[in-house]
Amino acid sequence: MVRGPERLPAEEELQETLRGKLRVLQADSGEVTELSVHLLSISPEDKLIFITFKTFEEIWKFSTYYAIGFLGHCLEGVLFDPKLWLQSVEEDVSLEVSLLEDTLNLIYKGILMQEGLYLNLAPNERIIIVGLLVSCFDWFVGRKENTGEVGLVRTNLVKPEDTFNSEDVRPTRGTLCYLLLGSFVRTEDKEHDAFKMHIQRVLAPDPTFSQRSEETPKPEIDHGSISPSPNLRLFVPHIVEGKNHAEDLMPLFNFLENQDFNPDYGLLYRLTPDELSSTIFSGHSDEDQLTSFLSVARETARKKHLFWSQTRLCFLLGKLCVGRSKFSQARVYFEEAMSVPREQFADFRLLASIYHNLASIYLLQKNPDSFFQITEKLAALLMGFSYCLEVVEEGTILQYILKKAILSNSKQAEARASFLLAKHYWARDEKHEVIPYIERLLVISCEDTPTCSISPSCGYLTLGRLFSELHLANLGASSFRRASLEPSTTLSNSLSCILEVIKNLGPQQEASVPCHVAPYLHQVLSLTELQEKQNVRHQALSLHLTVCLSETFSKHRMLEQAIQYMHELLETCPSSHSLPGSQVNSALIWLAWLLIDNGKPSGALDVLELVLAAMPEHCTSPQEGEVLNLCGVALCSMGDLRRAVENYQAAIDICQEYEDLPNWAVAQANLGLLCLKAGATSLAQSHLTEAVQIFSELDQGGHEENFITVLLEMGELHVKRGQVHCGKGCYEWALLLAISNFLGELRATSQLCGLYSLESPDQAQCIQYSLHRLQLLQRTGDRAKTAETVEALSHLYLSLGTHKAYQAALDYTKSSLGMFIDLGLREKEAYGWLQAGKIYHLLGQTELVDLYVQAAQDVVLSTGDTKSILSLLEAAGDIFFNSEQEREKAITFYRDRALPIATKTNSVHSRLRLCNKLTELMLNLKMYGEAVEYAQTALDISIALGDGLNERVAYHRLASVYHCLQQFELAEHFYLKTLALCPSPLQFGEETLYYVRVYQTLGDIIFYDVKDPFDAAGYYHMALAAALDLGNKTSQLQLCTRLATIYHNFLMDRELSLLFYQRARGLAAELNVKRINIAPDQQLSNAAQYKTHETSWKRAAAGT
Repeated sequence: MVRGPERLPAEEELQETLRGKLRVLQADSGEVTELSVHLLSISPEDKLIFITFKTFEEIWKFSTYYAIGFLGHCLEGVLFDPKLWLQSVEEDVSLEVSLLEDTLNLIYKGILMQEGLYLNLAPNERIIIVGLLVSCFDWFVGRKENTGEVGLVRTNLVKPEDTFNSEDVRPTRGTLCYLLLGSFVRTEDKEHDAFKMHIQRVLAPDPTFSQRSEETPKPEIDHGSISPSPNLRLFVPHIVEGKNHAEDLMPLFNFLENQDFNPDYGLLYRLTPDELSSTIFSGHSDEDQLTSFLSVARETARKKHLFWSQTRLCFLLGKLCVGRSKFSQARVYFEEAMSVPREQFADFRLLASIYHNLASIYLLQKNPDSFFQITEKLAALLMGFSYCLEVVEEGTILQYILKKAILSNSKQAEARASFLLAKHYWARDEKHEVIPYIERLLVISCEDTPTCSISPSCGYLTLGRLFSELHLANLGASSFRRASLEPSTTLSNSLSCILEVIKNLGPQQEASVPCHVAPYLHQVLSLTELQEKQNVRHQALSLHLTVCLSETFSKHRMLEQAIQYMHELLETCPSSHSLPGSQVNSALIWLAWLLIDNGKPSGALDVLELVLAAMPEHCTSPQEGEVLNLCGVALCSMGDLRRAVENYQAAIDICQEYEDLPNWAVAQANLGLLCLKAGATSLAQSHLTEAVQIFSELDQGGHEENFITVLLEMGELHVKRGQVHCGKGCYEWALLLAISNFLGELRATSQLCGLYSLESPDQAQCIQYSLHRLQLLQRTGDRAKTAETVEALSHLYLSLGTHKAYQAALDYTKSSLGMFIDLGLREKEAYGWLQAGKIYHLLGQTELVDLYVQAAQDVVLSTGDTKSILSLLEAAGDIFFNSEQEREKAITFYRDRALPIATKTNSVHSRLRLCNKLTELMLNLKMYGEAVEYAQTALDISIALGDGLNERVAYHRLASVYHCLQQFELAEHFYLKTLALCPSPLQFGEETLYYVRVYQTLGDIIFYDVKDPFDAAGYYHMALAAALDLGNKTSQLQLCTRLATIYHNFLMDRELSLLFYQRARGLAAELNVKRINIAPDQQLSNAAQYKTHETSWKRAAAGT
């Protein structure tokens, strides 16, 4: 990537952007197929593209595209994003493409020589060259200086001199250019926006507007193209053998006996045998009768020495024989036509037609010597007289001429042959065949030689239109770009390029001017600078194009550049009487909006006040309402809400007076947003509702974007006020309106995705709208946002929890992974690998899990970002931690990989989280001894952080570990520490339930393990009190049973024993429990056996 007129390498940031774009192109290379290459591979880091070719045509096309500068422009069209397009205007950023030209030329000539060429080498007076004399051809057309006779002259008899005849070649080329351009004059559709209409108006012919250099060249008159008589009919009398038919043949001889060309002869030369028999000749019953008649006429003409009649009759008989596939007989007639003695051959169309038919027969009969001899003569005629081209029915002979010109390295002959081939295929409406030869003419014109008189700007413009017809958008855009950059380009050509580029972009583009047009707008502005002072329409065009260019920069948030263009416009803008005041005011209003958007509301207010001051004092206008509305926006941005309200209200009054509904709706919406900003939500809703009502009454289009914005704001307001159903309605209404407004549709869909994922969770709806959002993003070409949406879809499907959903999630994960790789987003790529590994784990394909997890680690380690590495290693451990299979693998990630990094980087919260997870994991895996270390570390970190909740969790886990280790005193100590940190009074039912569980656990430890029934009864009493407060009858039943057992069997308090037993019986009856046993429970004799009682709530605490 280079920048500036010196074409110096751009800074590293832009080079890295280019590498990223090449990575994307590597994954989707379909857009480079227009360049006629076969892509082998792309090396983004080295900025290399490896290609190959399979045919001569591919090499020729590619080398032509390179020679005329299409490669760089095509790749710009593929690789540049909107910001790069706009940078190319401001900073002259472009792509520079280089290739191994020597290697390409060697392959090119090698394939060309394989086809084989046989060159046949064929008065002392001065000869004037007609057309071209090229040393590689045996013949040329010459004119005797003393007599003016024209004929074929052998090249080896004169000193060769390559030159053009200005009387024939140059006007004919001008005619071709006119034909090429003239065929593309079209009337634009009525639906074109104001920008296109303005350009068409400027392009309209106007003597006060058009400059001499911009006038469309008028076609030269081709004297050989005069229309024939529409009623040409020749009667065929009945032929009687032995009878003299001289009188019957005289009308035919009178018609044919003319040494010069007659327009009616053109029909005889061009029509097929069947057409000759059915349209020109009449009175015969079949073709045999016509042949007999012409044969008699030929013999009579020979006897009477009517040489021109004899020649033309031989030609007609030859054509009839060709039509009946009698090629040998046809050859005899054609050769006789050539051998008839004549003073001078002035009808060169006839001569060219004879040569062409003979060449075709020689080629068919495999007579190469005769074929090349006659082709040389035909080539001389075509080089001299372009009108002879109309008798050539196929391009084989012309292609032979071109190949011979290329091998002889004659640029003049090559240009002439390319021109003839282009004209030949154009006349036959084979536009796809025309393209290579126009390209070759442009290549020759680029070599800065006087060989070719074609205007490069017109040539590129014509070529671009041909590419557009064939739906080759990138090549078309490259052609239009080259046309606009040519020094010879005119204002008309530049404007035509803009129209064609917009047409190529298609209906999927927004109504605003696309960023691809920015370089063209800049070019047109430079062309109009020279003519602004001379013509009012140029001044209006300059103003309009500058605003368009400014809007384009603003659309892509390049506000400083947008403002700069408007400042330049104001500096060069003529006095107000030269342009309509409304146009100048509109430009100033746009500048004010840009200043507001760029955070300069005070400057905007100054501009708007000047506009108001220039308006009539006692006569309001609709535009004044627009200005006041924007003043309100500026004042609101400055924090002056009171004055803003006054301006909004004034704008509303004026718009209401003039029934300016669009601006009235906008002012109401702005007033509603101001009220929302001030906290008056009810008033805001009222104004927004009125704005929605006005917008819904508008018949004309063009206001959908504002309407969509108001609906989205109103929907968000409803959602914030808890009116989710109304908010959903606003979002869906906005989506319906935005079907024809791409950006609005994308915004509405994004809002609905957020609604169904957060405020009103609905996975099915969220998936549907996310899929629609994905389709929209794919149209924008924004692969980063597309990848993020695909990733979000993967998570949505994963949350459904079914096997089919897992498969869909895996597909989306792999798709997003590919995009992240192309975009060079290493961290995102690492998490993509990890997500795929997680899904494979859920699908039970454990053999692939380690592979994907290892790939994720390798990618994240290559980033060198410690924070990302730590986060990913923890996430990798979570895959196994949250699973029922291979949970021990999580220890490797937590303890051996993530925890050392967290300790080294002093990432306290990560250490705390990892220690908590390791403690819980080791408890489940019965690794109690190792769990103590991590439980204690978690406790120390929590105390140091002063985090009460984590401290409670750490005490609880440590107590659980000691409990499992049968160190009951320590377990009791840490459980009591946990309870001491609980809030008082209790606020939530979960906290009370926690009290029940912990006190019950303490009671079990003291009763069953420490063997202290008295203290155990105290803990059970505390647990029972909490259970009564909570109303948990199941816990009450268990605790009453325990207390009844203790008082009955150990403390010998029969009264309390009976009390708790009766309570237990009552609870059992309510809970439908049939039997209560208050005998000493000898089964719960160690911690491992009653640990299951606390599993559920311990798991809940582990996630904290």
